[in-house]
Amino acid sequence: MNNDTLKIKLKQRLNKLASNDYDNIENWQIIEAFNKAQIEWVRRQLHGNNLYKEGDELSKRRIDDLQILLVELPLTGSEDDRYFESDNFPVNTYLEYKRISAKATNNCCTEPFLMTVYLAEEANVELIFRDPLKNPNFEWGETFCTMLGNKIRIYRMPDFSIVSPVLTYYRKPTYIQFLGVLNPYTSTVSVVDVPCEFKDDIVELMLDDTAAIIAGDIADFNQMQREQQAAERNN
Repeated sequence: MNNDTLKIKLKQRLNKLASNDYDNIENWQIIEAFNKAQIEWVRRQLHGNNLYKEGDELSKRRIDDLQILLVELPLTGSEDDRYFESDNFPVNTYLEYKRISAKATNNCCTEPFLMTVYLAEEANVELIFRDPLKNPNFEWGETFCTMLGNKIRIYRMPDFSIVSPVLTYYRKPTYIQFLGVLNPYTSTVSVVDVPCEFKDDIVELMLDDTAAIIAGDIADFNQMQREQQAAERNN
């Protein structure tokens, strides 16, 4: 959906029939509200806080709607006797963890061996190392990772090394921009027109959320409630 259509549809949701009550909404306000609606919609779908209580990949619809945000990032970093620690965490684009894939080698097996990597709590690292059924094991092809300080630690034993780690994560949606309009995030005038990257049917739901946000900002609570209900009913 192009941005001109997006603006027309949003004003249609807000305006009373045959009136121009809300034509004084600034373009930068539309940009800010729509980008906020994008983030809220995505987080609602990932967490399952929606009408059907479906989180990411719990249905074909969720897989189809959210696959555009899945990204793979080969991790770089350093290794010590206990773990591999990444140094290229995608701070600006990262939204939610999906999985870690990694391989391992040791002195007897120089051909990289695929490992199963579980995400664990940082508080339980020592407990996992003490548990022979859970600690990193090259022969079983299993280990675990933790996240802290925008770094990922993939744990290991001294007898093997972690190689070729890849982080799969959900990135933030691309923010829309209107050509020649002040960007509310950078305080500069946008030199490009960036439309929403989602399918048109999803944009329609985000427009309802956007209208609800703006209606709430101007204390039109009836309109806000109507748009919120429309967004969830059709989700």
